[in-house]
Amino acid sequence: MRRIMAGLTGLMIAVAGASVAAMPAQAVDVGSSSLPDGGSTSRLLPGAAPLAAAGPQPGTFTGRGFDTCTAPSQSVMNTWRASSPYRAVGIYISGASRSCAQPNLTATWVTNQTNNGWRLIPIELDNQAPCGTRLPKMSADPTTARSQGASRATSAVNAARALGIPAGSTIYNDIEQYPSNASCKAAVLSYLSGWTERLHTLGYLSGMYSSGSSGVRDLCSAYNDPAYTRVDHLWFAWWNNVADTDAGPYCPAEYYADRQRLHQYAGDVYETWGGVQMRIDRNYLDVGTPDQPEPPEWSTTVDNTDSRFTASANWGTSAYSSQRYGTDYRFAEPVTSSDVAWYKVNIPATASYEVSVWYAADPGYNDSTPYMVATTTGNQTVRVNQRAGGGQWVSLGVFTLAAGDGDKVGVSRWTSGTGYVIADAVRVTRV
Repeated sequence: MRRIMAGLTGLMIAVAGASVAAMPAQAVDVGSSSLPDGGSTSRLLPGAAPLAAAGPQPGTFTGRGFDTCTAPSQSVMNTWRASSPYRAVGIYISGASRSCAQPNLTATWVTNQTNNGWRLIPIELDNQAPCGTRLPKMSADPTTARSQGASRATSAVNAARALGIPAGSTIYNDIEQYPSNASCKAAVLSYLSGWTERLHTLGYLSGMYSSGSSGVRDLCSAYNDPAYTRVDHLWFAWWNNVADTDAGPYCPAEYYADRQRLHQYAGDVYETWGGVQMRIDRNYLDVGTPDQPEPPEWSTTVDNTDSRFTASANWGTSAYSSQRYGTDYRFAEPVTSSDVAWYKVNIPATASYEVSVWYAADPGYNDSTPYMVATTTGNQTVRVNQRAGGGQWVSLGVFTLAAGDGDKVGVSRWTSGTGYVIADAVRVTRV
């Protein structure tokens, strides 16, 4: 993964008005390219491909693996499966700091590899340490960084589900080498805490990849610090050419000792198996899935075509954008008066729920769309830039919602932003 730092520059893109990232060993956010079917459902990711990995990834496994920038083609994977000593492969499923396209990385590819005996190492590559050189950077404020980590976990889970990578899998957050100091360490550990906590609420395990001399040293130095939530798996880069899980001076042997380690022991090397050459990083894994978090208890989705969606005649209907959820979506001109399109949701119990929205994005759509969430303490408004981040679930945050059936999420036209306001679909998930 460090090869990226040597020769590739992270690409910044805008999602829902915020800076998010694209980087490696290669990727495109899969979650943004998978369009679900319409209708109200209690599935976690409506429309996700019916194909799925053969169990949680990487699951329980001891042996060699590799990671490379772009997910290899099926023929390459077949050749290496037959000829190489490797049985696990790192795949970059999400994050705007990725630098490589992923034409092969689909739910079908995931199913084929796991059915053939490969173990997958799902990787998120997004926000980086505030004291480092890579972009984008997480906030230097620990509270904000924690929130950013949670938000990125939601996006990573959406990408995993779109690929058929199920709950119980571990998703590894790639934080490249950085020149650590006390404030930077606090930000990184807070970010990873938010990442881990949100992954657990969504039914996934958490991992971190970093260099031994920066992120790994920082993480292990805070192993017993109650201010931070531990990741489940530690993936350390220490290019000593020894295929084991000994982290040497970077992490004590008694930490992350219960089949919780991956060691990237060589990087940026070319290997040829069966006549097929690839540039890879070499890894050795000893991992398991103890204490798997439970999947979410309840989730529901409401589309604009549902009877549980209501809007005035001022809201038009369009199928213009291919990023739409289902068959169409609603649009309206912004005004300085109340004309809210509402989504009715039957909340099973007063508790914390994550609210996510789906919309088509276009340069001519509204850059400050007000979404209203009816919480136990009143309506809360979250503004979203609908010119970016379309065609995927975008989290508005976690809110306390009251039990009962009623209008829980709305899209308002009352905004100083310019361009059409879009109302498509919402998803509410208990966390």
